[in-house]
Amino acid sequence: MNTTQRKLIIAIDGHSSCGKSTMAKDLAKKINYTYIDSGAMYRVITLFAMRHNLIKDDKLDESKLAHLIDGINITFSYNDELERHETFMNGELVEDEIRSLDVSNNVSLIATIKFVREKMVALQRKLSEAGAVIMDGRDIGTVVFPNADLKIFMTADVEVRAARRFKELKEKGDDVSLDAIRENVQKRDFIDENRDESPLQKADDAIVLNNSYLTKEEQLEWIVTKMAEIQ
Repeated sequence: MNTTQRKLIIAIDGHSSCGKSTMAKDLAKKINYTYIDSGAMYRVITLFAMRHNLIKDDKLDESKLAHLIDGINITFSYNDELERHETFMNGELVEDEIRSLDVSNNVSLIATIKFVREKMVALQRKLSEAGAVIMDGRDIGTVVFPNADLKIFMTADVEVRAARRFKELKEKGDDVSLDAIRENVQKRDFIDENRDESPLQKADDAIVLNNSYLTKEEQLEWIVTKMAEIQ
């Protein structure tokens, strides 16, 4: 990308398992932007809570998490050898562990907590101060960056999203069923859209990208075209 062009802030929101993170990562690599995975940040908090036995019977010990959360340091790095973005919790590589179904089944519980979201939003804004940033999540265009230069709302049919997630987990060797994945996707949609704190919704000025039947290359080309229109 021409370095004389504006350093945009690009917000990509949308439903779970619709490929937001994959698209954001591919785009960041193509145009040499910084990628920040906001969803991974909530997954890190979820993993931390699970490791410290703060989640029992679908209930979170909020007071203990509030006491411990300032001790959680989240960082990102690009692994040139594996050609992937990786997430670290207090220096420990947790990229694969935070993508497990167990974490997926609990992350919406963590993401509804006000003090967690406030801490994550503050960190996300700090990481993006210099611009030239792509961030994906649930409330990036509505809460984190309401003045983002380009807002995209990604979605796909539930069956398509479940099938994609099932394939991803099976390739990692996880013992999961398609029915369980479908139930998880639908559950997360409902919680994300109906939570009191920063519910998932399309920003008024966001552009919808339904990628149910688009290849990664077609999606990438679509977004690059939209960027060129505002440069």
